Amino acid sequence: MIHEILPVGALACNCSIFGEEAGRTAMVIDPGDDVDDILALVERHHLRVASIVITHAHLDHVGGVAELKKATGAPVYMDALDEPLYDRIEIQASWLGLPVPEKVAIDTKICEGDEITLGETKFMVLETPGHSPGSISLWIPSLNKVMCGDTLFRDSMGRTDLPGGDSRTLLRSIQSKLLALPEETQVVPGHGPLTTIGREKVYNPFLQGL
Repeated sequence: MIHEILPVGALACNCSIFGEEAGRTAMVIDPGDDVDDILALVERHHLRVASIVITHAHLDHVGGVAELKKATGAPVYMDALDEPLYDRIEIQASWLGLPVPEKVAIDTKICEGDEITLGETKFMVLETPGHSPGSISLWIPSLNKVMCGDTLFRDSMGRTDLPGGDSRTLLRSIQSKLLALPEETQVVPGHGPLTTIGREKVYNPFLQGL
């Protein structure tokens, strides 16, 4: 399985591109911006984008979704609980002083227990609210990776001071969904360096005592 991580946009969102070699199809997670760079990477691996998945609807993670869908025709997956946040994308853009991106319809509304497949690889949807009401993580058992958006970072966790954020909910999500994964699981956060579940249990100051 191909997995490339491309930091995109002003806030360097970690956009992940997964590609399966047999059918040459790809899944793009959190195309926040720089769609030309995403498409160039996809083309370099001779892939076709089959799905676009949003971990949560903050501008830096969804800014390029409409453009990428227009270029590829791929369906968009997102938790319905973040639709109100996505509908207010112009307000988010005003906070950051960034242009308002085009919006697009969400093709498939996903929730806890759903599976998104790429070839034979299953991406399991975990609802991990707290950073936003509809934040999700994607657990990939066969790769021992979890794509956790802005829920958990190396030595930190997602901010909760934006509309819809809640610190207690976020900690419950981390404890019940992410810390329950195998310790060797690689964590791919929405920003910054990769880590593992085991490392965060030991060193993350926000998780001590959970």
